[in-house]
Amino acid sequence: MDQVVDAPANPLDLKVAWPNTFSGLGPSFYTELQPTPLPDPYLVGLNRKLAAELGFSDELLATPAAVEAFTGNLPLAGSRPLASVYSGHQFGVWAGQLGDGRAILLGEAGTAVGPQEFQLKGSGRTPYSRMGDGRAVLRSSIREFLGSEAMQGLGIPTTRALMVTGSDAPVRREEIETAAVVTRVAPSFIRFGHFEHFAAREQYDELRRLADYVIDRFYPECRESAKFSGNAYAAFLEQVSERTAAMVAQWQAVGFCHGVMNTDNMSILGLTIDYGPFQFLDAFDPGHICNHSDEQGRYAYNKQPNVAYWNLFCLGQALLPLISEQELALAALESYKSVFPRELEARMRAKLGLIEAEAGDRELLETTLRLLAKDKVDYTIFWRRLSQHVGGAPSEAVRDLFLDRAAFDDWFLQYSKRLGAAPRDAAAELMLATNPKYVLRNHLGELAIRDARQKDYSAVQDLLTLVQAPFDEHPGHDDKAGFPPDWANQIEISCSS
Repeated sequence: MDQVVDAPANPLDLKVAWPNTFSGLGPSFYTELQPTPLPDPYLVGLNRKLAAELGFSDELLATPAAVEAFTGNLPLAGSRPLASVYSGHQFGVWAGQLGDGRAILLGEAGTAVGPQEFQLKGSGRTPYSRMGDGRAVLRSSIREFLGSEAMQGLGIPTTRALMVTGSDAPVRREEIETAAVVTRVAPSFIRFGHFEHFAAREQYDELRRLADYVIDRFYPECRESAKFSGNAYAAFLEQVSERTAAMVAQWQAVGFCHGVMNTDNMSILGLTIDYGPFQFLDAFDPGHICNHSDEQGRYAYNKQPNVAYWNLFCLGQALLPLISEQELALAALESYKSVFPRELEARMRAKLGLIEAEAGDRELLETTLRLLAKDKVDYTIFWRRLSQHVGGAPSEAVRDLFLDRAAFDDWFLQYSKRLGAAPRDAAAELMLATNPKYVLRNHLGELAIRDARQKDYSAVQDLLTLVQAPFDEHPGHDDKAGFPPDWANQIEISCSS
């Protein structure tokens, strides 16, 4: 794509209002500042599907003025950019004050899908940068752009990515890389850490103001909670617990590893947020650690459900001054323990094509996962091939994935009996709509990043098309649904990714 030059001096007017309700919370919550410009920005990737959903013209977003604006070089008419403050636990340890160290909230816009916040990630230093440079690099920006849309395509709650812009300005990480900015979109970017921040500082007026804002805006039903005798804050904690439980169950079912589930990386709306060292599983290894920085394996794939609960407990502690009674807070958290297994079992039954629940299904699910783990079978390919078999394809393609054929045969007999002799069309339809053909594997992202470093962004757009419709066949792209190459095992992703 051509580089952008000669950006107009006047602010870009998207013809939307920017009623930034978050800024109404007061100066304790943020610092107003402008993004730091980058030289000669250019368009790396544009999410036309999201643009259409928001009611924006993708032709407008591809203009030089829009690229300048969403890089942070040109103001948006009516917006009041700010960076918010929060705190959090990182790798299980209290880290104190954090905040938007490299992200700036442009504001909140009314869109075709309701109010959405627009945030530039990588837009320069803020008061919360903690000695960082406030920048994002091209590789991590492409990963977030594709990763968040991959999750959206899978039906998993997530922040979105509207576009990525790049600049040849150098950024130092493990090596010198080039800068990029991601435009992120979500109803809100408020995290558990926002509540922890004010609770830790005993700023209870601000804590209440924040909780009331989130409840009134996103959880109004909590005001009428009969279960908690009108205690809106306890009802709010329960709702966040249940949304988080459902989200993590979806992660586990699809084989998604977040990689850095710090409390400041947990959305108060139950959205997948902050795509750093994430990964979709290749070989099924329950103990897989995708984050090279996670030396203790705190955020391994099989530990994610318990970490989510631990993070919710931290949120509960932060809200305790408002809830007042510890028993109510613990009762609000208790729902996680029932919602998560229920949601996970429902999704795993769907992956197996089991339309109605029966006694013994949990044992079959556990047997299936043990079988996959024993031979470290490719997670996505197994489920897709099984779906195709139930739809009429021979079973050999599934059996060939296993080294221990006898163990597979025993399991396959058990599974076939559970499916029964009834017509399998409905089961196959359910499975093909549940088990994706395409996920954003590390090596696919790496190949697109390599091309982008050479100023070829076509692979980024092609991958975006695939992951936005991961259950479709996409003829001509079967290679992107195949086994990862051997070199994929050497890809290291860390908190700098």
